[in-house]
Amino acid sequence: MSSGGTRTTGAAPRARQAIGYLILCLIALAFMAPLIYMVATSLKPESETFTTPPALWGSALRWQNYTDVFSYLPFARFILNGVLVAAVGTAINVTVAALSGYAFSRLRWRGRNVVFPLFLATLMIPQDVLVIPMYVMMQNLGWVDTFQALIIPWAFTALGAFLLRQFFLTVPQELDDAARVDGAGTVRTFLSVMVPLARPTLAVLAVFTFISYWNSFLWPLVIVNDVNARATIPLGLQAFFGQQGNEWSLVMAASVISMLPTVIILVLLQKHLVRGIVTSGLGGR
Repeated sequence: MSSGGTRTTGAAPRARQAIGYLILCLIALAFMAPLIYMVATSLKPESETFTTPPALWGSALRWQNYTDVFSYLPFARFILNGVLVAAVGTAINVTVAALSGYAFSRLRWRGRNVVFPLFLATLMIPQDVLVIPMYVMMQNLGWVDTFQALIIPWAFTALGAFLLRQFFLTVPQELDDAARVDGAGTVRTFLSVMVPLARPTLAVLAVFTFISYWNSFLWPLVIVNDVNARATIPLGLQAFFGQQGNEWSLVMAASVISMLPTVIILVLLQKHLVRGIVTSGLGGR
């Protein structure tokens, strides 16, 4: 009797675990359904994009759609522009965030506890509200329709400073004292001690910033005049919708291509992202 009771008791957790995995799979499938449909539509002939009744796959897999994307529009230029803007903007953002986070957390200066809340309050201002003032500023600087106008206005954010400040506050003060005993100054302590420790948090900020630049649509739409020369991916995708009709299969193929850089970054930085989300306080702790 006791052995039978043990088997019954052990089966219950396994059953609950199996049900939990099944629910997770269903949820994952629900989230992946739009992605699956996008990939399937990107391989359909244009005449079969919308059919009645709807079909997931077309009569043939038209891989040529992925090459037609580059001949229909200068899509390679859009990708290069997007990589340039996102990479440079991310580099500036991460550098400034690390410096400001270190200053707000480890350096003692008058007014620090007053300036930081004011600096943090800028997070409550929607970016859409800043579009017109930023455009006027870019116009006064003569930067309209330039790459620096796409990069500079959004390269300085309070979010990065907040993330790095929260991380640096968790680093024991004894490490700073030990570095000073060894003769290291403020800059050397920052570069040799703090930055290596902050790599996971820097990776989180870099991914968030890169994706933000990569997916930005409103600001490029406002500031870019020459679409073929300086458009990024989201603005380039809009160019597939023209007066002669909408090329839905090409739009889907271009969307799949545009996802690849962010997917590659997420895969390469996966370990750092998990550690960074935990240490920066984004994990819900």
